[in-house]
Amino acid sequence: MKITMDYNNMFEKYVGKYGFSENDIKNISDKIENAKVAMKEKRQQGKMDWRDLPHNQDEVVEDIINYVNEVKGEFDAFVVLGIGGSALGPMAVQQAIHSPHYNELPAEKRNGFPKFYVADNVDPEKLVYLFETIDITKTLFNVVSKSGSTSETMSQFMIIKKMLEDKIGKDTSKNIVCTTDKENGNLIKIAKEENYKTFIIPSGVGGRFSELCPVGLLPAAMTGVDIKELLNGAKIADENYSVDDVYKNQAYMFAVLNYLAMEKNMPMVVMMPYADSLKYISDWFAQLWAESLGKKFDVDGNVVNVGPTPIKALGATDQHSQVQLYTEGPFDKIVVLLGVEEYKTTLEIPKIYSDIPSLGFLGGVTQNKLLQVEQTATEYALMKSGKLNMTLTLDKVNENTIGQLLYLFEVATAFAGELMNINAFDQPGVEEGKNAAYAMFGRPGYEEKKKELDSKPEKEDKFII
Repeated sequence: MKITMDYNNMFEKYVGKYGFSENDIKNISDKIENAKVAMKEKRQQGKMDWRDLPHNQDEVVEDIINYVNEVKGEFDAFVVLGIGGSALGPMAVQQAIHSPHYNELPAEKRNGFPKFYVADNVDPEKLVYLFETIDITKTLFNVVSKSGSTSETMSQFMIIKKMLEDKIGKDTSKNIVCTTDKENGNLIKIAKEENYKTFIIPSGVGGRFSELCPVGLLPAAMTGVDIKELLNGAKIADENYSVDDVYKNQAYMFAVLNYLAMEKNMPMVVMMPYADSLKYISDWFAQLWAESLGKKFDVDGNVVNVGPTPIKALGATDQHSQVQLYTEGPFDKIVVLLGVEEYKTTLEIPKIYSDIPSLGFLGGVTQNKLLQVEQTATEYALMKSGKLNMTLTLDKVNENTIGQLLYLFEVATAFAGELMNINAFDQPGVEEGKNAAYAMFGRPGYEEKKKELDSKPEKEDKFII
């Protein structure tokens, strides 16, 4: 199983004046070489622990599989309480491997695995609707928070814990499993006190790079995803993306092309899969790309205010809602098409309405072929309009190729950060919003932030309609 990357349509030969030349790549060769060195050094220094996840989790995987086998059949539903990478990663893998109507399938067609839900927001309506859908006494809740102080996740946990206590008594250990830090934070302390089964997030692995550790592996295994094969795919990718030659390293080239686009005032990247199974890969990628690369300061402390803007789309659906902009709008973005060579099923269009030329040509064609042709047509339309685009094609969508794809984007993100001279692994902009929320609620330790908030300019009524 492999992924193929076709980036011909990023070059001027195909798209005209906005395209690149090989000289453009050559002209940043010093940056590329420095980025290669930094990638190796940071991995050796333990600053990229997520890169070792495909190799060092044999015991963790066995623990997860044994736990799943122990609890399988005891629960009707499995609910992830998480936000950011803790939610987007599990959602992306679930959608990729299983039917989009997985929860509507009878238990025997789910092979006895529970229904799968992700509670990733604090919208009260969404949570109440979830409670109307599931029997909480027959639900296993996975609380995912490294710090144990994530307001969104922990508020959900507190609500659900009280509801469980009201239903089944003080001992809620059967219905709650935690994924958190080994030693630090509120959740590990609670887990020990309450005797909750716990899986550990490696200390050097941040949320948006955590799908290939228990954050993502436990939810995947709980629905029957082969997590060993997911990691095997990532192992293949690690070997492929450790190659120095940028022309033989998809992750490095993806980063280089996006960096060149940003340098030429094309900071937007549209991620457009032509498969519903890959729809939530776009959501996961959007967080990875935006949160990692959108930064005010570079590593030297200079104010740079840099970063790409990821945009989510779905082929062929968004050919009818967004592609007009991409083909005829401004030259400020690139489009990444995600294709599939072989779909999981084949559906043929019947040979009817042959007397209607505008319909008859479809008879005998498969939906598979139709979707692939529409992707090729979109690629051509973009090229003809002079708009930069590239295509990543998976042989099939399965655990192995999804493991490769996730790892590709993670390495590409880290490499892009090195090219941009920014820290791809922090998120100070996110922390500012968190701290402001803590201050508004009067959380101890945030008194100065509360004073800062109280001193902000008063809004003027004339600007409120």
